[in-house]
Amino acid sequence: MSIRAALAEAARQLEAVSDTPRLDAELLMAHALGTTRDRLLLGRLDDPAPETFAAFVARRLSHEPIAYITGTRAFWTIDLTVGPGVLIPRPDSETLIETALAWFGDRAPSRILDLGTGPGTLLLAALAEWPQAQGLGIDASTTALDYARRNAEALGMADRTEFRLGDWTAGIEGRFDLILANPPYIGTDEPLPPQVLDHEPAEALFAGADGLDDYRRIVPALPALLAPRGVALLEIGWTQGDAVSLLGQEQGLSSSVYKDMGGRPRVVRLN
Repeated sequence: MSIRAALAEAARQLEAVSDTPRLDAELLMAHALGTTRDRLLLGRLDDPAPETFAAFVARRLSHEPIAYITGTRAFWTIDLTVGPGVLIPRPDSETLIETALAWFGDRAPSRILDLGTGPGTLLLAALAEWPQAQGLGIDASTTALDYARRNAEALGMADRTEFRLGDWTAGIEGRFDLILANPPYIGTDEPLPPQVLDHEPAEALFAGADGLDDYRRIVPALPALLAPRGVALLEIGWTQGDAVSLLGQEQGLSSSVYKDMGGRPRVVRLN
């Protein structure tokens, strides 16, 4: 079977599990070929389909995320290695980097802290924007930290990063110009699609009945960690802007809420 025909058949099958079946099929085919999607579409459609493609499609049909199958995920301006045990970077999280760039303008942060760094997503994206900055990433998962260190090495940032096993802000010393965090914010009874619920780590998703448990631990520590003119940017679920802003105001911090590309509240700024 040609690649063209295999893609058509796979897209038809993937309609049952994906909102983007054709894109999924193309990404899996490019992975099977060891090439990029652009090169696949521009010059390989009449080649024979590789034998490995069917196995990748079968994994996707079981709701396994594309990023786990291909082992990579693009985020902001960087590509990250990801896999089981780490939260997959989402486009919505890029709102934190956009907000940080707007906040600092012509200035640049010197020290950046990423709480719940996962595979290094926010920290490494921020360091790519500010080449003179240094960063500290904290996570409770040794698996996530292993991915983060490998990503920092691959991106040439190993000398500007430290990744440390930790429990949010516990034991962190010093002050930071920019604090980033994408903590778990899903309520324990909230429904999730199978590709998330059955595959991504629950500890990176759920945070108590109202999804606010981790904000209640993080926000009180922020005043002692923020440098003068520093800012903390926290990703939120779209209904949580008021609640997280109030947590900051109770600590004497000013707050503002920023929307993502879909027009939904996504980031709370505290400073």
